[in-house]
Amino acid sequence: MNIRRIVLDVDKAISKPAVTELAEAICRVEGVEAVNITVTEIDIETVGFNVTIEGENISYPDLVQAIEHTGAAVHSIDQLVAGSRIVEEIKRGRT
Repeated sequence: MNIRRIVLDVDKAISKPAVTELAEAICRVEGVEAVNITVTEIDIETVGFNVTIEGENISYPDLVQAIEHTGAAVHSIDQLVAGSRIVEEIKRGRT
């Protein structure tokens, strides 16, 4: 499956890894062309992130391994875009 975009819910300890270390580990995964890491919550012991990754033929197992190797943890896949092109989500409104 050609994964082109994946959005992950990731948590890490306050102390380690640094956000830059996490980004570097993700960027080293084959197929990754870009990463966006946004802090979503902070508490006494952990920091939560939305991590958006784009590229071509991204290996999900390699991605999880790279993230976990830094000491962070993947909690869920919040979005997955696969195939020959990226399909943007269309927000539906109710009237």
